[in-house]
Amino acid sequence: MAKLTGIGIYKLLPKTNCGECNFPTCMAFAMQVAAKKVALEACPYVSEEAKRELAESAAPPMRVVTIGAAPGAVQIGGETVLFRHEEKFHRPAALAIRVKDTQDVAAEIAAIHHLKFIRSGKPVQVDLIALEQAGDSGSFVAAVKIVRDRTGLATVLISSDAAALGGALEVLAGRQPLIYAATKANLEEMAQLAKKFKAPLAVKGETLEELAELTAKARQNGVEDLVLAPSIKGTGEGLTCLTQLRRLALEKNFRPLGYPVIAFTTAEDAVQESLQAVVYTCKYASIVVMRGREAWQVLPVLTARFNIFTDPQVPNAVEAKLYKVGEPGPDAPVMVTTNFALTYFTVEGEVENSKVPAYIAVVDTNGLGVLNSYADDKLTGETIAKAVKAQDALSHVRHKKIVIPGLVAVLKGELEDELGCEVVVGPEEAAGIPNFLKTEWKAQIGG
Repeated sequence: MAKLTGIGIYKLLPKTNCGECNFPTCMAFAMQVAAKKVALEACPYVSEEAKRELAESAAPPMRVVTIGAAPGAVQIGGETVLFRHEEKFHRPAALAIRVKDTQDVAAEIAAIHHLKFIRSGKPVQVDLIALEQAGDSGSFVAAVKIVRDRTGLATVLISSDAAALGGALEVLAGRQPLIYAATKANLEEMAQLAKKFKAPLAVKGETLEELAELTAKARQNGVEDLVLAPSIKGTGEGLTCLTQLRRLALEKNFRPLGYPVIAFTTAEDAVQESLQAVVYTCKYASIVVMRGREAWQVLPVLTARFNIFTDPQVPNAVEAKLYKVGEPGPDAPVMVTTNFALTYFTVEGEVENSKVPAYIAVVDTNGLGVLNSYADDKLTGETIAKAVKAQDALSHVRHKKIVIPGLVAVLKGELEDELGCEVVVGPEEAAGIPNFLKTEWKAQIGG
């Protein structure tokens, strides 16, 4: 159902213009409801049918589904736009690692727990374990017990055996694993399990039409928390399918497909699998399940996710303050940079690589990099001097020198006038920082 306009809402009202809603006419009230400034219930005479119809139309085009229990719960879905420049994507695509019950599940979990990284100062990691039944029901349930005891990560249970799934769900009672997957052959059995254990259910179909039919039947069986599992055989086909699903949900508001989507990688080559996972992360899987679990395979996927799900309308910035890298002493350099997160963490990383402890004085440039902030008059001699003074950066050293980025060497004279200290021009590129600190800086302080 399409989103109701003021006229559409007006048609649902009694049209008496009684004024008891504190608006002069029903039309005026309807326009305020459409603008979400007042609730429909403010009309004392609106019918229950009208309330139900408006509630359905006002629901988000894609349902939000929660997998797992706190603190490892994962929320997916609820997106409202196709492109991140329109509005940020709200719930990052969750990454799952596929593990078979015939493997050493405890060792696999330990390895997955080590897949934690820092990107721009923020932690990124794998979100779910997708446990697949490859043996008998006994081995599957035993593997689920290991998952329960060894990790708090959310879980996807992959099996077509309803009896095995029932035993697994008993073990994970209260942990809300995702059941994968209901098909047209077993939908009623799977729906009963989902209802009994209050778990979300993935529905698997060969075509979009079949998926729509399955979600309708699942809802008739009392299951609302659904995840779409389209049949995908390759990257190109997957990209097309995922895009079609997102467009149908958001642009066409087609309710039977208004659910988050799970996508499995199919590429055999390890590098191609990572690339495929990146594609699905960007467009438009809500859960990406991959087999590869080496750090070099997983990190590109997590990095792509971090970039795509960062709000493009909000600068990615760090706090403007004085940072220490290592244990800097009185001869340590005081380096100046901007508070654009990528700039700061790049500089910090190169300082760490140099093995020369240093101070980094970060200037508030509203999240802009060096050249952009200089062009926008946010990185000037005045703003640098103000930051260095406010952070009392030079009180920690005896040489009274600061190092500015080589890209803004033109600020040297102005800054020396503002700050009254010697300004050293550093390298233009962050990659040059280690050599600069080991050679030129040591020459500056007579080391």
